[in-house]
Amino acid sequence: MRKTINILFTLFLGLIMFASCEPNAINEEKLFLNEQQVQDLIQDGKLYTLHEFVDNFMTERGNYLSDTTLYRTRGNNESVNPGIHLFSIDTLPSYGEGIYIRGRVTTDDFGGNFYKSLCIQQIVNGEQQALRLSVDAGSASGMYPLGQEIIIRCNGLAIGRYANQIQLCVPSYNNNKYAQNAGQKIGWAPGRIPFARFRIATQLVGTPDKSKLHCDTLTIGEIIDSYNVKDARQEDGKLICIKDIYYTGEYESTSGLQMCTTGDPEIDEYANVFAPTTKNVGYPQSRVISDGINKTLVSMSEYAKQANFYIPGADSLGVTNCPNYVGSVTGILSYYMDNASYAPDQWNWAISIRDLDDLSLFKTDAEGNQIPWIPVEYTK
Repeated sequence: MRKTINILFTLFLGLIMFASCEPNAINEEKLFLNEQQVQDLIQDGKLYTLHEFVDNFMTERGNYLSDTTLYRTRGNNESVNPGIHLFSIDTLPSYGEGIYIRGRVTTDDFGGNFYKSLCIQQIVNGEQQALRLSVDAGSASGMYPLGQEIIIRCNGLAIGRYANQIQLCVPSYNNNKYAQNAGQKIGWAPGRIPFARFRIATQLVGTPDKSKLHCDTLTIGEIIDSYNVKDARQEDGKLICIKDIYYTGEYESTSGLQMCTTGDPEIDEYANVFAPTTKNVGYPQSRVISDGINKTLVSMSEYAKQANFYIPGADSLGVTNCPNYVGSVTGILSYYMDNASYAPDQWNWAISIRDLDDLSLFKTDAEGNQIPWIPVEYTK
């Protein structure tokens, strides 16, 4: 009898211990901060707007540049672009007053066109401010989905420019001697924040709400007229929409605009799809859009899920039908300039779409009906 009681007591004690080891249920109030919790969090420091953050902590040369810690050599050319550093790193103090920023996520990496990066926006006095976040996470949208507001304690991180694009980052040294023009690219540049480090620094504010995202409506002319390299930095990363545009069937190259071909995109880097092969070089592929007067670029990575879909109006026969599909493109405005030996021009600008849902194009038939563009993937 005593043995039976001991066994029952042991089982009972085991059940209690097992129950005590079960993880607590996720508490929404702890996972998503409310405004009062945000105010409590920043008591040890200051919450900056995105522009204030950049103005206070980013310098032109950065504080990481010295005789022994050189940036990429192609990032500065005093004879062509005096006083301009396209690559820079300013480290932020690890201790002392807390340095906070907040913003709402405007990107989604599910389509593969924002690999290991996020963009956030903040609306200040009705105007959009934006910042890129370089994060070493292959599926960051799982943790920080489109429309999620976040607050970041930036102490111990860095603010820098990669090809003139401002981003929250960490210092990273590139010594890839096999890269194209490797001698110009070896050196320090903004690198991706380790995901574990980013998670520690970042908290969610409220639940995701895509309806609160702000999108600026611009014309191509309003974008490409801004050739000033420094002014372009504040425009880069913004969520924008351009209306009344169509794909021209062209791509941009160092020799000018050329018509896309009908080749296999796994072989032909000029094929009439969004992003054919770069032969593993890895730069974003760009296709030209026009409003009938001005032109600019829409870019996509060759590793994106929809890279081998025909651009609107294109098919196996060519691109002659492209101008018939007119509508809008939404995406992240990009100003990418990685070589200071060249003067800036309109082709530094591009719109990076998050997926094909960012395109809303229609063809008008003989009866005046609006026929929506339906994406079609290239097949052999």
